Amino acid sequence: MKAIQTCLVLSLIALGLVGCSSRDTGVRVTAEKPAAPAVPIAKPRSEPVFYNGKTYHLDFAPSGGGVFAMVVKGMSVRQQNDAVAVATSSLRYFACPEGKTGVLNNKPVYNGNLWKMNAHCG
Repeated sequence: MKAIQTCLVLSLIALGLVGCSSRDTGVRVTAEKPAAPAVPIAKPRSEPVFYNGKTYHLDFAPSGGGVFAMVVKGMSVRQQNDAVAVATSSLRYFACPEGKTGVLNNKPVYNGNLWKMNAHCG
C-alpha cells in the first residue's frame, strides 16, 4: 500500500513539473505605466450623447494640429454651457489620451439649433 501511495505522489509531482514550461507567454509584470495611446480619431465621427435626461447629437472631426471641429445639435440658444459640457466631455471620452480633457479653442457660436466650436485635448 505504501508503494502505491509513493508512486501516486511521485506521479502527481511529475505531472506538476510537466505543466511548467520555460516557454515565453508574452505576459510581462512591470511597475511602469504604459504610454497613453495616440489620439485614435482620424476621420469625422457622429455620436448620440445622453445629457441631463435628453439625447443630443454630436459631430466632430479633426481639423489639424490636434484641433477638433465640433457641432452639438438639438440645444437651444440658452444652453451654451450644456453644449460646451457635451462637447468637451465627449472629446475627452472619444479622442483624448488618458488623463487629458477637452478644452475649447474659441467661444461657441449658435446658429439655428447648432452649437459650433473648436476644441483640443489638454
